[in-house]
This record gives sequence, structure tokens and C-alpha cells, in this order.
Amino acid sequence: MTETLKQRKHPRALPFLFFSEMWERFGYYLMIGIFLLYLKNVEQGFAMTNKEASDLYGTFIALVFLTPFIGGLLADRYFGYRRSVIAGGLMMGIGYCLMAVHNLPMLYLSMTLVIVGNGFFKPNISTLLGNLYSTPEFEKRKDEGYNIFYMGINIGAFVCNFFSAAIIIIWGWKYAFIAAGIGMFLGVLIFISGTRHYRSVDIKKPMTKEDMPFSRIVITILLPSVIAGVIGWLIPGNIFQSDSNDAFIFACIPVIYFYASLYFRAEKSEKRPIAALLAIFAAVVMFWAVFKQNGTALTIWADTYTNREVSGGAGKVFSGVYLAEKLEYRMDSVELYDDQFRLQKKDGKVMMEYNYPAYFKNVEPAQLPQNSGHATLWSTPLSQSINPGWVILLTPLVVAFFAFLRRRNREPSTPTKIAIGLLISAVSVLVMVWAVNASGNGTEKASVWWLVATYGIITIGELLLSPMGLSLVSKLSPVRITALMMGGWFLATSIGNKLSGVLATMWDGYENKANFFWVNFGLLMIATIIMFSMLRWLNQIMKERGVK
Repeated sequence: MTETLKQRKHPRALPFLFFSEMWERFGYYLMIGIFLLYLKNVEQGFAMTNKEASDLYGTFIALVFLTPFIGGLLADRYFGYRRSVIAGGLMMGIGYCLMAVHNLPMLYLSMTLVIVGNGFFKPNISTLLGNLYSTPEFEKRKDEGYNIFYMGINIGAFVCNFFSAAIIIIWGWKYAFIAAGIGMFLGVLIFISGTRHYRSVDIKKPMTKEDMPFSRIVITILLPSVIAGVIGWLIPGNIFQSDSNDAFIFACIPVIYFYASLYFRAEKSEKRPIAALLAIFAAVVMFWAVFKQNGTALTIWADTYTNREVSGGAGKVFSGVYLAEKLEYRMDSVELYDDQFRLQKKDGKVMMEYNYPAYFKNVEPAQLPQNSGHATLWSTPLSQSINPGWVILLTPLVVAFFAFLRRRNREPSTPTKIAIGLLISAVSVLVMVWAVNASGNGTEKASVWWLVATYGIITIGELLLSPMGLSLVSKLSPVRITALMMGGWFLATSIGNKLSGVLATMWDGYENKANFFWVNFGLLMIATIIMFSMLRWLNQIMKERGVK
């Protein structure tokens, strides 16, 4: 028995955690991949404008990344990891299914369940995995185990959009949300079935004198944040474009103040590492602000500006597997009130527009179809699989590249990787500027290869930045506030997610869409310059801490 254990490369629990996370991400990315499109849909959705839908989307994904900090602390000290994962998964599954009920109060309730459920599920399944690899026989394979686990995330994110596209075409939107819920419930069942393999590492973290009591966290962070958020929502008018923006930004002020105060109250030996982390948090906000537009601006680009027509054999294949929709258009009637004409919400009222279908709305008159007919279009949610597809392809290459540099003692430091990741991400935005110019600002349909290229480049930036940021937090954080500083990383991600929604609300305001992407490029370049200007200082702090 002992010999078998020594020969085993990974814990027996790994497949259970892998498939639990894969199905959880299947549900989440299926839901988030169609969320904006559903909000805008005029037949089965809520007929929101681009601005309204982007605002709600940005608020949603911002809050999703705030709750893991609290969920992790509660599991650490009170609930335990297994119970937290199961409870969080059930809440998310119920939330996805409730999105099938078409009314706004139910939509907000389902969003709340997903936000809270993710807070309990996401950090604690990763913690269990880390605990499993903390034993002597598996410790050396921890990085490999996390790479395998991360692959499960992206397999789920890649596959789900093919299911959502087919389900929407065959049955409708609500059944796609139910499919997301079923995926989540499958993940919970798989997790429960593997309980015996990780029961031994489900150990609540004992409080130490270095830990901040949860009651103090509530009093100094959560309560002031909730009060400020309510004030922001109730203030007459809109300071930052909408009530949700006002509430979120006001709620962030006490949290940001708290993190800034950590520096001023820290001991002398802790000040430089905390300052370094706070500076990095500020820089990576811009990355998430641009990266998370995969669900807003880039989805709008895929839906309206990208050539999604498939014909001949390809059209038959796509239609045969329900990954393409048939768009009918008629030119023999001037005032026809049917579903081929889009509805647009203006000044709070839904107005009919007698025009070509929405797919043709940006095309110049000379390029419009001149006769009645139909077009076969691949389903827009499929574009959401491009990024996870690139992650699956590129992760082994990036890992192998840095292993190659490591063997030659030329591997860049973690802050350097983050700076390079920001620069590469900025380059990805230039691809979209080129796409706008090549398509005559959308008057001609752009090739899907523009999206493939921009996602491919920014995925490299993601792989250099996202895991490196988490690694840096664990390396630089003072032991007594490691959990709080990890919460700071999630806060930066959350603010960036919200900013992505704010930026996307400006889409319709730019007549030349290239200017929209130039703004994104400028934000990333500012962050890149800040990071490169701090590299010597950051690397010196890393050296002082004895880490790379």
C-alpha cells in the first residue's frame, strides 16, 4: 500500500476536483456568455440597449469577484471547505435555473444567488486542492496539479458555448440557463462523490494572534461598504452615469481606504511589500477593464460587426448541429410588424424600426441585399469559446517556454512577467483598431479572424498576468494579512470588471469604433508604463523577501 502511494503522481481526489470545477465553469461561462445577448434580446429577453445591458453585466461580474474573499474567510474559520463548496454550488445552480423565469425581480434574485454562491465555491475548491498537494508525497507536483486543474476550467468554458448556441436555437434562452444549472448540479454531485478523498484535508484554519478577527473585518470593511453603496444608490441623479455605478463606486471607497490604511499602520519591515502589492493592484485594474470586455464590447462586435454568414457545405454542417440560425428578410413590405425587424428601446419606450434585420444595420446601402431571402449565421455565443480555446492551446507552450528559461537561469521575475503581460494585452487592442479600419468602421462585415487574433494575443497576456498576480500576493504578503491581501487582488479584479462595463456603455457614443479601442489601448499603455517604471523597485523588494 505504501509503495503504491509513493508511485502515485497525483492525489486520488484530483479527478473529482477537476470534473467538479469543469462542470462549475461550464455552467458559469454558459450563463455569462449569453447574459448580455439575453438582456438585449427583444423576443425572450428584456430589450435593453447596449448601454443598459453593459452596465448590468459589468455590475454583475464585479460583484462575482468580490464575494470569494468573504467566502474564503468564512470557510477558513467557521464552515469548512467541503460544506462551503457544496452550499455555493447549490446556490449557483438554483440561480442559473431561476434565470429561466422571465421577470426582473427574479433576474436580480438569481444574480444574487450566483454572486453569493460563487463566493463560497470558487476559493474553497482551490484551497482543498492546495491542501491535498501540501503533503510531502505530492508537494513537488503542486504546480503541475494546478495546471491540470486550470485546464479543467477552460475545457468547461470552451465546450459550454456550443451547448448554449444549440439549445437557444432549438428550444430558447430559458432552457440554456437551465442547462447551466444542470451543469452546476453535476459538478456538485461529482464533488460529493469524492468526499472520502479530501475529508482529511478539510481542516478549518485556527485563529492566530496575527489573524484579523472576522468581526473586525465586518465592522471596518463590510458594513461601511454596504452603507456607502446604499448612499450611492439613493443619491438623486447619477454621478457616474447610473445608479449601479454610483452604488458600486461609493461601496469601494471604504474598502480602498482600508487597504491604503494597511500601509500606514504596518510595521517598517512590512511597508515596502504592502506598497508593492497595492501598486500592482492599481495597475492590473486596467487589464481586467479591457479583458472582461469579451462579454460586452467584443460580444457586440461578434454579433453585429463580424461576418457570421456560412454557406454551402459549412452552412449545412452548422445548421445540422444547430450552431447556426437562419435569418429571414423580406423586401416586399414597408411596414411589417414581425420578428424580422428589430426593436430598440429609446427614452424608456420600445419603438418599432422599419428596417433590415439587426445584422444588416451597419452595412452601407450599396452592400445590402436587394432581394428577399435568408442568411445562415453561426451563433454569436460561439465567439465566447475563442479565449478558452486559446488558453488550452497556449498554456503548455507558455509553461514550457518559462521552464526552458528557468533551466538557463534567464526566467524573468514575477513583476516582469506582469509588465510584459500588460504590454502584450495592449497590442491585442491594436488588432481591433485594425479590424475597425479594415471593415470601414463596420460598413462591411469584418472577418472572424480579427476576433481570433485579438483573443489569441490577449490570452498570452492573461497567462502572464493572472496566475502571476496570485503568485505574487502569496510571495509578498505579510503572513498576518495574507487573506486580506488576496482579497485586495480580488477587489482590483472586481473594480476592473466594473470598469469594463462602464467602458462598454460608451460603445454607442463612438461613431468611429476605432476610437473606442484607442481608449482601451491608452488605458493599458498607462498601466504598462507604470509597471515598467516600478520594475527595479519591485524586483528589489522581491529580492529582500528572498523570492523571485
